[in-house]
Amino acid sequence: MPSEKKLNVNLLDKLDLLERLEMADDDGGYEKMKQQLAFEKKCIYRKLYQKPPLTEAE
Repeated sequence: MPSEKKLNVNLLDKLDLLERLEMADDDGGYEKMKQQLAFEKKCIYRKLYQKPPLTEAE
């Protein structure tokens, strides 16, 4: 079970996403929202497929 802190971080990330989409809708309607959705998708893929940072072996 994830900790409360981890759950809160995930919820804040989702809230940020929704706010960015709302701003895109306010700024330019459907076309602007489509562009924002494409951008958010790229950001999610980057997070999903990033490799963990390399650390020095102790």
